[in-house]
Amino acid sequence: MRRFFELLPGLLSLGTLILIVVLSAIIPEEVAIFIILFDTYWLLKTIYLSLHLRITFKKMRENLKIDWLQKLTNDKQLITNNGRKSSVARLADSPRYRESEAGVLASLAESRRAKRVSRWSEIYHLVILPMYNEPYEIVRESFEALIKLNYPKEKFIVALAIEERALMSGSRQSSGQILRQDSGQIGVEQTAQKIKQEFGDKFLKFLTTVHPDNLPNEIPGKGSNQAWAAKKIKKLVIDPLKIPYENILVSVFDVDTQVFPEYFGILTYNFLTCEHPERSSFQPIPLFTNNIFQAPALARIIAFSSTFWHMIQQARPRRLTTFSSHSMPFKALNEIGFWQTDVVSEDSRIFWQCYLYYNGDWRVVPINYPISMDANVAPTFWQTMINLYKQQRRWGWGCENIPYLLEGFKKNSANNKFVSGGKKIPFSKKLYWAFNYIEGFHSWATNALIIFSLGWLPIFLGGIAFKTTLLSYNLPKITRIIMDFSMIGIVSSALMSIVLLPPKPEQFKKWHYVLYFIQWILMPITFIIFGAVPALDSQTRLMLGGKFRLGYWVTPKHREPSH
Repeated sequence: MRRFFELLPGLLSLGTLILIVVLSAIIPEEVAIFIILFDTYWLLKTIYLSLHLRITFKKMRENLKIDWLQKLTNDKQLITNNGRKSSVARLADSPRYRESEAGVLASLAESRRAKRVSRWSEIYHLVILPMYNEPYEIVRESFEALIKLNYPKEKFIVALAIEERALMSGSRQSSGQILRQDSGQIGVEQTAQKIKQEFGDKFLKFLTTVHPDNLPNEIPGKGSNQAWAAKKIKKLVIDPLKIPYENILVSVFDVDTQVFPEYFGILTYNFLTCEHPERSSFQPIPLFTNNIFQAPALARIIAFSSTFWHMIQQARPRRLTTFSSHSMPFKALNEIGFWQTDVVSEDSRIFWQCYLYYNGDWRVVPINYPISMDANVAPTFWQTMINLYKQQRRWGWGCENIPYLLEGFKKNSANNKFVSGGKKIPFSKKLYWAFNYIEGFHSWATNALIIFSLGWLPIFLGGIAFKTTLLSYNLPKITRIIMDFSMIGIVSSALMSIVLLPPKPEQFKKWHYVLYFIQWILMPITFIIFGAVPALDSQTRLMLGGKFRLGYWVTPKHREPSH
């Protein structure tokens, strides 16, 4: 059954594309009508997603203006949502409801939230930064952002988690080459030592962990590294200090992640005020802008497109799963046995681990607040393009979670020992997640090809009989008109990308804004070459299995020297 689940994403995506090609030759009229309807659906979806993007953008800008530490310290009405009573509190105003069993339980829950608010200063933050062979300058920038936080540093346990396989004597690997120390770039061990010297005394605890190479049943990568680090920190720091697990929030950041000053304030606020804090992950908005001015146009479009997609998802929390840098309760992480060490997409897998372990009682809370990361940049244009493709393929490898969750749903029944306490996930939830998750990867692999490439197939393959019809004559005109209206979404994305640019370097001129705007005409190329194709690549590899399965590919980090 698991093997069938591994075949499913690729069968659906490749089957859809093959079927459209075959049917274009057999029944071109029906396919032409389908393409027109599909383009119309895409137009409506573009409008729908654009509205969600603006909602999140507005909330993000509002949240950036708030001093969240002051709000934690002074706001006495946190549980009433800025002066408005919560739904539970409003319902509790009814005397009849207060006397009911549900009313008693709700009152207890409300009082627990009130108690949590009063103890915000008891919350500790564990920050893990997995590192492979990233340059010292990039790692240092991330730590500089940590010490600039508007939050008490004595509440932080920080770990730089390095890989034993990266500790090469006198050299280090980067982009498939050996960079020796005489090149002016220091090695991983020296980077860790310098970071410890500069920042080791800035937090409650700072430590460096070394993830051993070639451990059994592991895929070398971020997931296995951070799992090792978390277990070591638990043993060496958390347990000796007797910090209650429920008082710890763990944040795992890519080592190039620069947190904004109020991140841990708004994170703590959300943890203390959300409905189910012990059963929630917390997701910020990733801005790939640290080195955005050094990125070529295609890399900039992909960076902002990724950001916009995650902003859209923040406005749809029911469909939100964890991605890359995020935060979650340490107690839950410990209970599920930490991150799985044999997967590539550990950032999204941790959501499904929790969801299945707690029988559907897990969700992601969008905090509508940004963190910044590196855009994909290499020393040369073509190396950047290769790295972009590999990064998108690795993200597309998140399809490995489809067989995991489907198999988990199958096992989840009241008569199976897989389920704790005799509970099970409602069938409606299983159906909702299965459909939306599979549909998401299917759309990723097929939509761009259908919209920009396959719309002409009925004309080319439909034969003379179809080519002489009115529908054949009007098909390209109708699809062009629909796509022209869809350009509204591209124009708005172009404007928003300019607003999200970080402080400009000296060499940035006003006319560069024009270039940063018109670069978005390249979006169809990025949707196909760096969207649909790597997604199909990943799903095909999952189908084939064995040696075709992907291992963890570390995105090389590169910065041009400052002038």
